[in-house]
Parts: sequence; structure tokens; C-alpha cells
Amino acid sequence: MQPELISIRQDIHAHPEMAMEEVRTSTLVATKLKQWGITVTEGIGRMGVIGTLKSLQPGDRTIGLRADMDALQLTEQTDVPYISTKPGTMHACGHDGHTTMLLGAAKYLAEHRDSFCGTVHFIFQPAEEGQKGAIAMINDKMFDRFPMDAIYGIHNYPDPLGKFTIRFGPMFAASDRWYVTFHGSGGHGGATPHLATDVTVLLAQFILALQTIVSRNVSAIDSAVISVGAIESGSFGSVNVMPAKIRIGGTARSLTESVRSTIERRIKELVHGLATSFGCTAEVEYVRLGTPLVNHEEQTKRAIKAAKAVVGAENVDKNRVPSMGGEDFAFMVLERPGAFIFLGINDEAHTAQLHSPTYNFNDKAIPFGVAYWITLVQQELNE
Repeated sequence: MQPELISIRQDIHAHPEMAMEEVRTSTLVATKLKQWGITVTEGIGRMGVIGTLKSLQPGDRTIGLRADMDALQLTEQTDVPYISTKPGTMHACGHDGHTTMLLGAAKYLAEHRDSFCGTVHFIFQPAEEGQKGAIAMINDKMFDRFPMDAIYGIHNYPDPLGKFTIRFGPMFAASDRWYVTFHGSGGHGGATPHLATDVTVLLAQFILALQTIVSRNVSAIDSAVISVGAIESGSFGSVNVMPAKIRIGGTARSLTESVRSTIERRIKELVHGLATSFGCTAEVEYVRLGTPLVNHEEQTKRAIKAAKAVVGAENVDKNRVPSMGGEDFAFMVLERPGAFIFLGINDEAHTAQLHSPTYNFNDKAIPFGVAYWITLVQQELNE
């Protein structure tokens, strides 16, 4: 199947689509699944596609395998012949590879329905990149319409080609954003600064105070990140004017709900406390986006077993360090037991990092992902 799968992957790469715009990609997925005799349901969560495959032999167990389909807003800087045909959009996170690997497993299992006993749902999710496609599918009654005993996900990573890595418990962080606006009187920065309430000094104090949250409010054995990403105020055309308003925003990451709540509470306390002390007012908004992805113990064991069967125990690391990045699959494992695993794709020709304009999924990794999915299904649905 390798030539066909490479062709599919490179075609998807050449035609990337942003979140909730995956019209061409979802149509391609649905078309291929139908060609292989798999029952297809389209439009789940707007752009999601689910292929359902039942075994020839009777079986009561059902599992879900999930791949994401969306691209990133990034201009590609590679020299591959199948470079993105859509300026400003590219597959810089390997979702083209994820989609292809799951399609490969679907085709193989459709041709070998006697190799397992039960039902497999092949889940092709839109809008993973911060747009909550998983929630859209869940809200569209995905788990009610397609019962699953467990659900599994996979993501490529710049580790050595063919190496699988996973961990028990927290795998990805909650990904949140916060926005603060300070209001003062403003004034003349040269003649009468003493008559103004200065939001710039207030901002400086707030940025420094932010650093105390992780160091003094979060346990040293827990992981957390708070970063400033944007500041807006004033005019370089009138630098002698003290602004009356200043905005700041950033991101916060945490691996547990308790730490997440501590960060939200302390940001709000600092904002209002400092604003009052400077004679200013403030507005603060804390937006919870992704939730921590926590691998379930039993499903993690099963994922490890399948990975070892494919590449050997020496190429499976079950103690991966948690990532402070976010992953939309986290919402799915809140609904059903599941596990998420990384697959290394790097070799001498593929060294770019994820979300880089020079990134390109390594087609040599496709057989590893396909074999992992097949092994997992046969392992889970033959017990």
C-alpha cells in the first residue's frame, strides 16, 4: 500500500485546509473509505468524518482510532514538488501524515475483516489546532451515535524514526489564554507626570508579579508556564504622552486542574490588587481552551503493548516527559478511556521541528503508524 499512501499524503499536503474549512480533505477521506467498503458518516461536528468497520466474526467490543486533518496558517518554505498550493497555509504539524496513516489502517482492516472480532470507528477530526474540533464532534453526539469502549490517538514527533513514546497520566497541558486591560488617567509624561495615574508602571509591576505565580504559588514538583505574548498601548508618534489605557495578553499552561485554577485565581488577584494600589481600574479575562490530556492506565498499557509488537521494546519509551503543548484529543479521553502516543519520524532528511515553515512529514513513517493501528485493533478486538 505504500505507493498509494504516499500519493494520498502528498496530495493532502499540497492542498492544506484550515480549521473547519477541511472540505476537500474530508471529501477525499470519505471517498477512499467508501471505495474500500467502509460505512461512512460525514458532517460530524461540521467537517468530521467517521468510518465504521465491522468484523466478519461476531464481536461486542468497539474502539475508536482518531486522526486530525487541519493545517496551520504558515507559509511553507520547502522545495518539495508537492509544496502547498495555498499561500499562507501549510501542513506544518503532520496532520496530513496522521490522516494518511489512519486511512492505511482502514484499508488494510477492510481487506482483512477476519483478523479481528468487533467494530472499529475511524475518526477523522477537523479543527485540532486550537479550534476545538473534538468538542464539536462530541457535541454532535459522536459517542452516543458511535459507541466506543476505548479511544486512541497518535501524533508524529521529531524523535528518531520508528520510535514510540508515551507516558501514564498527564501527557499534554491545559492551554489557556488571559487578557488584561488597565485603565488610568494618562497625562503629559514630561510636564505633569505627577498628576497622572500611570498604567505603564502598573504594567511593569504586573509583569514582574506574574513570575511569582509559578515560583511561589505552584508546587515545585508541578509544571506550569505563564508567558506574555502581546502588549498594546501608546503611540511612537507622541512618546511624551502617558497612555490612559494599556492591554496585555498571554498564555498559561498546566498539567492539572488544581494548578490551572490556582493560576487563574492568582492572575485575577494580582490584576485587581495592583490596579487598586496604583489608583487605576482593570478588566481581566481568563479563557480556558484545551484541557489536560491524561492517559488512562489500562489503555496506556495496551498502547505500549501494541507499539512493542511493531518495533520492539527497545524502541518504546513509556516514560516520556509531559508536553506543555496542548492537544484537542484531551476532550475525547474525558468522555471515554483512551491513550495518546507519539511516533518519531526524523531521519537524516527530516529534522525540522513541528510548526516550522520547513517541516514536512516523513513518508517513511507511514508504515509504522499503519502497523501500530492494525496491531492495536487486532490486539484489542481479539481478546
